Amino acid sequence: MGKFFRLTFILAIASLVACQEGREAGDLWGQWRLKDSDTHYLSFAGSVALFRIIPERQVYANFQHVADSLFIQCCSVNADPADTIAIESKFGMKPFTNIRLKVQTIEDQTLVLTDGENHWAFRKY
Repeated sequence: MGKFFRLTFILAIASLVACQEGREAGDLWGQWRLKDSDTHYLSFAGSVALFRIIPERQVYANFQHVADSLFIQCCSVNADPADTIAIESKFGMKPFTNIRLKVQTIEDQTLVLTDGENHWAFRKY
């Protein structure tokens, strides 16, 4: 009986954490493809973002979405300079560890981000 109780308790806690994680992403939750690109993707779940450039690179990040601001801190697991290049050059978002963007639009399966000079339009898929 003790093992059953422990297992049930662990599953209940895991379910609560999973539900809370999903809420952090809010309207950003899901997978987004950069418009006019078949290779650049951005995903949000919980407080984690994933930048993907198919087929070569995946870069993880932590993010916070506060009002119309999006704060992203990318991290390179192996301190690989190619991760920084992927985000700063191929996605055009800088600096790698402290990206600050404005959420200009998030509606009808469309996400538009801007840093004042650049605009990124994504389509949910």
